Amino acid sequence: MGFLQPVFWVVILLGVMILIHELGHFWAALAVGVKVETFSIGFGPRLFGLRRGDTDFRISAVPFGGYVRMLGDQAGDEKVSDPRSFQSKARWQRAIVIIAGPLMNILLAIGIVAGLYMYAFPKEVDSTDPMITTIKAGSPAAEAGLKPGDRIVKLNGKQDPNWDFVLMQEALNANHPIQGVIERHGQHLPFTVTPHMDPKQGIGVAGWGGEQNIEVGEVQQGSPAAQAGLESGDLFMAVNGQQVASPVTVQQAVFHSKGKPVDFEVMRHGHLEKLTITPTPTKDPKMPFHIGVSFKVPVQIVKLGPAPALEQSLRFNKQNALMVFQVLGGIVERRVSPKSLSGPIGIAQMSSAAAQAGAWSYLFLMAFVSLQLAIFNLLPIPILDGGTLLMLIIEMLLQREVSLQVKETIFKLGFVFLMMVVVFVIYNDLSRVLTSS
Repeated sequence: MGFLQPVFWVVILLGVMILIHELGHFWAALAVGVKVETFSIGFGPRLFGLRRGDTDFRISAVPFGGYVRMLGDQAGDEKVSDPRSFQSKARWQRAIVIIAGPLMNILLAIGIVAGLYMYAFPKEVDSTDPMITTIKAGSPAAEAGLKPGDRIVKLNGKQDPNWDFVLMQEALNANHPIQGVIERHGQHLPFTVTPHMDPKQGIGVAGWGGEQNIEVGEVQQGSPAAQAGLESGDLFMAVNGQQVASPVTVQQAVFHSKGKPVDFEVMRHGHLEKLTITPTPTKDPKMPFHIGVSFKVPVQIVKLGPAPALEQSLRFNKQNALMVFQVLGGIVERRVSPKSLSGPIGIAQMSSAAAQAGAWSYLFLMAFVSLQLAIFNLLPIPILDGGTLLMLIIEMLLQREVSLQVKETIFKLGFVFLMMVVVFVIYNDLSRVLTSS
């Protein structure tokens, strides 16, 4: 059951993604008058299905993937002269068919999040004031001349950022300068800080800390935190003698503990309590140890109308899309390790964990994966939708078809590259599983 559960949930997750994606190609092909011969969920031999009109709707043996086969969709196909073939259509019509798949995944992500926000939207009650309260000696923040009491009023172009934004910029900009402005004694002063790369976590660390009320949300029954006496509503004040500036402070202390006891100071009903908690191992390579707590965020749950829900969904998905490009850019610029990429095994683990957390978490994961699938498919890599679209754009600029030999060579190179990516992410997944077991 331990193996089948992640498989079940990832098949459901990817099945919905693939179905929506291929429906986009299918509907767009019909709209421009292209004959669709096969609509398949999965690759390989046909298991079962049904025929409706010109199309064979089938379930195939290999569940990870799918495709829509259109009449004359290959340049060398003998049926390209048929007026209902894909290649006989104008390039702008072919572009519509290609882009429709990723577009459907984007619309699915937007629709899921908007629907969830119409049911319950977590509205922040108070924004976290980015006041610096601690500076680690010799850290990048100290070298930048920052001092306790400074308030960050601008960072990387964002006015009045909260600590979540500050910590995200710090993490994603290892060895890269961050421009900002602080308020000190009523004066606004510019600063530049270059976070160091944390060798263990592979993210940027600036060495500053801020004052927040980091409240314990849920304490898992039977967890190390529960056994040590930690209670929901406790406020984390210090860990191993270091002031708790954010949930990241607690997470880093647990991460670096390697299973050794961690000393906490918490505020409970106005009284300071000291607890020692011994983290236990997990199967999550990104957080190999845990104490079994969640953090309570100061939010108010409200229901949004259709228009505000759509607006918030667009904002949420825009942030996630930018995050994907930031991570990809970080990998190219060596700010983020490529080992952070997950493959089917990692997605299966996340799917199972999200399903156990509830429908809300699972649907949010589905929206996030759907958006990532759309972005990945639009990358200008041969064999993907983005590569095919790029070829069409080149042909539009040249005002002629690229030779069949060139197309076949590019397709083969794209296939080899894609297989290398697949092998790499599966290797990453297996490495995480084996090192955490």
